[in-house]
Amino acid sequence: MRYRGTVRRAAGGVYDVELESGEVVAAVLRGRLKLEERTGERVVAGDLVEVERHADGTAAIERVEPRRTELARRAPGQGARRAKVIVANIDQLVVVLAAAHPEPNPRVLDRFLVLAESNGLDGVVVVNKVDLSTPEAVRERFADYVAAGYPVICTSVVTGEGVEELRSQLCGRVSALAGPSGVGKSSLLNAVEPGFQLRTGEVSAAVRKGRHTTVTAELLPLKCGGYVADTPGLREVGLWGIPAEELDHYFPEFRPYLGECKFGYACSHTHEPGCAVRAAVEGGEVSEARYESYRAMLEDDEER
Repeated sequence: MRYRGTVRRAAGGVYDVELESGEVVAAVLRGRLKLEERTGERVVAGDLVEVERHADGTAAIERVEPRRTELARRAPGQGARRAKVIVANIDQLVVVLAAAHPEPNPRVLDRFLVLAESNGLDGVVVVNKVDLSTPEAVRERFADYVAAGYPVICTSVVTGEGVEELRSQLCGRVSALAGPSGVGKSSLLNAVEPGFQLRTGEVSAAVRKGRHTTVTAELLPLKCGGYVADTPGLREVGLWGIPAEELDHYFPEFRPYLGECKFGYACSHTHEPGCAVRAAVEGGEVSEARYESYRAMLEDDEER
């Protein structure tokens, strides 16, 4: 008999599937499904599947439904030409950076937000460890994202600041928490839902980089409704499946000016005369830092 369910975790060829009844079963992938063409891995956390249970207690995934959304990046490594799907069928991407220790990298944040925009996901910015900085410094550093229209939530596991706001943002939605290692994603989720008891790690004092404590994405149920995926810390965020001519659409603050350039939608906003986006940057209406981040991504796309 077949049952519908959601993959909660995929590891080593075994998939933990939560059936509609709430029961979680371990299943393997039917051989013929391994031949299907899909983006990246054939089955990831968040995939909706049909499972057949056998009399001997084993179970097999017989069908994988088309994905509504997916969080996909370029697979890491030199010369990579394939996608790495992290999690499927989510509503929002919550990008977590630390206010300090490790220092936030806006270029990494920008890439995560472009991934969210290009996959039709709501993007949310969480600035964790705000107890290690000052409110003024945090506001100044992340003002560009507020201006671009992104929710920015300041949190601290130490003081409890922002934990309830983050919980409200997650409740009733299917979310993925992403960000570099060491920013405190697992600690934040433990604060939001103490029953998770996720492993946490310290930041290396020598290199100021976090240690990986989450090794594979896992979809975790929230008592207030919805699910959240704790994803592995990423140090490389390669864009995947985004044509260079579409990149400008994934910067929300650019959108009022697109089509207003002298060369219309064909403008790359890098060198053409009469560019409305560059004029907005020069006039202070669009962040210069975000614009430079756009140019860096565009150059990376051309290199690939």
